[in-house]
Amino acid sequence: MNERSLDLETVQVFLFVADLGSFTRAAEALQTTQSAVSLKLKKLEERLGCRLVDRSPRYVQLSAEGASFLPKARSLMQAHDRALTVLRPKKTRLVVGISDHVAGPELPILLAQLKQQMKALLLEVRIGSSGDLLHAYDRRELDAVFSRFAIGREEGEVIAEEKFGWFAGPDWTHISGEPLPVATMPEPCGVRSLASDSLQEAGLEWEEVFVGGGVSAVTAAVMSGLGVAALARRMLPLGAMDVGDKLGLPALPILPITLYSRVKDPAAVAGMRMLAAAFRNAVQ
Repeated sequence: MNERSLDLETVQVFLFVADLGSFTRAAEALQTTQSAVSLKLKKLEERLGCRLVDRSPRYVQLSAEGASFLPKARSLMQAHDRALTVLRPKKTRLVVGISDHVAGPELPILLAQLKQQMKALLLEVRIGSSGDLLHAYDRRELDAVFSRFAIGREEGEVIAEEKFGWFAGPDWTHISGEPLPVATMPEPCGVRSLASDSLQEAGLEWEEVFVGGGVSAVTAAVMSGLGVAALARRMLPLGAMDVGDKLGLPALPILPITLYSRVKDPAAVAGMRMLAAAFRNAVQ
């Protein structure tokens, strides 16, 4: 055998580390250990005779050689997947619901990464409120759901937790003596209920000034100065201000991201593992 031949498994590990930016998340997605990921990557680096990844306690970054090798590694794995289509002509369909308060601005990047890694997967994604998505899951219209709220359910897997706060645009100020203007999503949004209940229990006067059909609409209202909203920081663009302490607003809890899944097919399971690892990475 040619001493310079590549082990495809080590190339796949490299792609997971590159796409997820983390040895830990790559290990979770591949259902292995961080040490196993490190060993496989080291084996690939030894085979290529160069360092592909620069490691530090706080980040993982591709070296110049790693950045150069990345498109070649993708092409190699794509050729491998095309060769396998003779034996696996039909793609596995995976229908996933993602709560609007979970999806976040990084979702397009996550889906692009999943497409790169999971060629055997035909992914269908539906965005909505946790309640609506879980009802669809119960009707078996969805294979899996990434939910923010799931009252009364115990079978899900908590994959991450995220702090919520009260946010406003950079130029917004509250006019003293007037009700707090709040931007929300329509019912049955769980974050909407949490925010309104928290304000009511605190005895604060407030009014609904905007109801958006999704987190992006609420974010736009906040950044345009219409009012405040209960959101996770990663949902907002640079410049948004946390005004909770300044205005004496009630503290909002850390909310989980919970995965509900009935997926059994190996390709679909692999896709769900990668999405879960990516969401964990996103909320860090």
